[in-house]
Amino acid sequence: MTMFLEQIHGIAQYYPVILKGIGVTLALSFIGIVAGTLIGFVLGIGRASSHKLLSLVVGAYTDIFRGTPVLVQVFVVFFILPEAGIELDSFTAGALALSNIAACFISEIVASGIRAVPIGQVEAAASAGLTRLQQLRLVVMPQATRMIVPSLVGQFVLLVKDSSVVSAIGLLDLTRSGWIIVQSVPNGMLVFSVVGIGYFLICYPLLHLSRRMEKT
Repeated sequence: MTMFLEQIHGIAQYYPVILKGIGVTLALSFIGIVAGTLIGFVLGIGRASSHKLLSLVVGAYTDIFRGTPVLVQVFVVFFILPEAGIELDSFTAGALALSNIAACFISEIVASGIRAVPIGQVEAAASAGLTRLQQLRLVVMPQATRMIVPSLVGQFVLLVKDSSVVSAIGLLDLTRSGWIIVQSVPNGMLVFSVVGIGYFLICYPLLHLSRRMEKT
């Protein structure tokens, strides 16, 4: 019991490291959510487009990234892009990779929502003289958005958890802070239980929001 309390005290001494890790995780997640959502909506509209070539190109792009591990994508951005003359720091590389993978998954959610809008409503909008852009803005997207929001929030939770891979490129996120602490507090189960609680506290508001939206 005494040793356990000493280990708790040892972890508590590293609270600045944990707080910094939480801050980095929150920042990465926020950037990934905002950028991923914006880009994902654009890609989703292209994926659901009646233009076959555009839909195929967007689908091929998103399938490539949805079908490869996030960690590999982070490595490509951080280690391979510099060989092409594009130098990125670890935070920028992590944010770029996470935003891209989020956009690819969100695009499929958006495309599914657009396809779920009854075709009769689109035809009615067209017969009323609305342009394609007006049909999309005034008729399709308002209905599609209501259907896809719960799935989007669920994707945001996955993004927060996926952000842990940036620890592999030396970025001091929440997971990396756990690896630092465990060097001094040799109780991996206890240390990473604290890390897990940190991720839970970040994700829980999103999980709660998702459940509430599913009930409405």
